[in-house]
Amino acid sequence: MLSFWQDYPEIQNKLRVTQELMVDRLKISNHDIKTALEAMALQGGKMVRPALFYLFAGLTAKASDEKLWQQLIKIAASLEILHSATLIHDDIIDDSPLRRGIPSIEAQFGKDVAVYTGDFTYTVYFELLIETMAGTPFLEKNAKSMKKILQGELTQMQSAFETTISIRKYMKAISGKTAELLSLSCLEGAYFSGADQKTQHLAKRIGRAIGLAFQIYDDLLNFTVGLDEENKPILTDVRLGIFTLPLLIARENNPEKILPYLQAPEKLTREACLELSDLVAENGGMTGALLIANGLTQKALADIEKLPDGSNKVLLTQATQALLERKY
Repeated sequence: MLSFWQDYPEIQNKLRVTQELMVDRLKISNHDIKTALEAMALQGGKMVRPALFYLFAGLTAKASDEKLWQQLIKIAASLEILHSATLIHDDIIDDSPLRRGIPSIEAQFGKDVAVYTGDFTYTVYFELLIETMAGTPFLEKNAKSMKKILQGELTQMQSAFETTISIRKYMKAISGKTAELLSLSCLEGAYFSGADQKTQHLAKRIGRAIGLAFQIYDDLLNFTVGLDEENKPILTDVRLGIFTLPLLIARENNPEKILPYLQAPEKLTREACLELSDLVAENGGMTGALLIANGLTQKALADIEKLPDGSNKVLLTQATQALLERKY
């Protein structure tokens, strides 16, 4: 899905180079794992994390500094590789048949190959960190970010099927599992390109706001996508016991109507899912979540305005708007 970046050819080209490096670094003699890793690298999503990294790096880094850009490409690859490793293990935990519209590694090759593929991917991530970040604070920062990502996933897992889960607990989960890595991506782009402390602080804050908004918009889509398609699974998060912001807001507004659907969500029929989707909309879940996501988007855009002027600042504004612009 690098076509998402076609209006930003400089970023798109850098992402292609990043993909090539990923394919090269993820080589292994085991045929099944090699095939799985190549498919993962080449059929990935929008590569949002390395894209944001490059947008922030471009605020300061000179295009002519070839040595610096070689380092930056490796760091960008490390971010996408870490993200990919977490997705592989997520799919194992969820027994997910699909990832980005194609069969997941577990579905294609089985659980054992998927586990080893995820583990191997982490080792390549660690190698890239050692090559690019030795002697900097970012070995420790990456370790702490990995811990926060795991804590976010654990919070979500421990909260599964919890009908009384608070909105605060939901925000804590997505702050770890989604926003943390986006925040790290922006911060690393600023730091390793030589940006000043103010820019680094803004980068970290912008990345977190984008990450939170990005996840909430995704959660909104779970209540709209596929509702008119008979053969498409709907409300997949709800059926897994993952209660997200639109549902939580609707539950707060009308617990008597919403709570009965949350008692055994894994057993909900398609008809019941459609009823719940309508109830979430009728009881302010969609508009309330959209208001919060839009507020986070505006917060990110306001902070981008405080960054140093230049072409990359304009690109960053446009890319953020494009990334967070959704239709429901």
